[in-house]
Amino acid sequence: MTHDRPHRRLGSRWLALPVVAAVALLTLPDLVGLDRYTPLAQLVSLRPYLLAGLVVLGVVLLVLARWVRGAVLAAAGVVVVLVVAAGMVAPRTVATPVPAGGRTLTVAAFNTYSGHADVAGVAALIRDERPDLVSLVEAGTTFGAKLAPLVEPLGYHLVTAVGEPRGDLGGVTAVVADSLGDVRSSTYTATPFPRVELDGGGLGQLRFVAFHTLAPRRGDVPQWHSDVSLVSQWCSGPQPAIVAGDFNATLDHSVFRSATAGCGDAAAQRGDGLIPTWPTWLPSWLGPQIDHVLATDPIAAETFEVRDIAGSDHRAVLARLRIPDGLMPGTGNPSPPQ
Repeated sequence: MTHDRPHRRLGSRWLALPVVAAVALLTLPDLVGLDRYTPLAQLVSLRPYLLAGLVVLGVVLLVLARWVRGAVLAAAGVVVVLVVAAGMVAPRTVATPVPAGGRTLTVAAFNTYSGHADVAGVAALIRDERPDLVSLVEAGTTFGAKLAPLVEPLGYHLVTAVGEPRGDLGGVTAVVADSLGDVRSSTYTATPFPRVELDGGGLGQLRFVAFHTLAPRRGDVPQWHSDVSLVSQWCSGPQPAIVAGDFNATLDHSVFRSATAGCGDAAAQRGDGLIPTWPTWLPSWLGPQIDHVLATDPIAAETFEVRDIAGSDHRAVLARLRIPDGLMPGTGNPSPPQ
């Protein structure tokens, strides 16, 4: 009997290994770059919710330990995965200090769901919050034509780029406060979704990018990965930048973390990095945060909010950013009292 014990222990370890390996693969694929493949590219965006599942799994394994060899080892492995994953998620729930000095620039971003969003709702957000810059994706010339007469009297103008597919789905529109002066605009249509870039005028040294990526659907993951990677040219570039829109990626995606090195995420800076922005048909606490306002250091977020606008499966995001002295001239649009 004594000679069988080492073999039983070995068998227990081999029983635990596939369980822990499967849990690690599903929860932490980004640590080894496997989140660029379906279905892991989609699943990793739900990591904050997988943590709850790991807790339940760990408890179940401990209960089964009375009857199943290796269950305790498997539970220990699950706890290790849980601690690593929680360590990656938790910082997004802790607000960082807002630097003193500088001025406030208000930025909003919203996916209009192929132009189906309520135009009056978008105009109301602009009227009430007076953002300096708004990134509207899936908003082409049709949506812009409806929005322009509602916001131009408020002191705004629109810059629109349309790529493939045509129509609102393939459009990106930047709504720009006239108080920013003679801002230069450029449009780019080489990628599946276009983008609008603004600089000069009242933006001073800043560049603003209204941005949209392809979603990581089956068959589209390589293009999605390429789209997200483009963000590095602004986050790691020599010019201070703000990039806002629908990135179809979360901070749980390795490509997004890599591409945004040098940028801060407004939601995470305010401790709101787990607030879902999609899809609106799920409960408001459930879903990934794929719409972002990013800004290069040392620009930092003062506030971050999400807003529901009828007709879209995305929530709008609104961030007030602290711009250090010297990056922008003048005062621009005043933000409403807090």
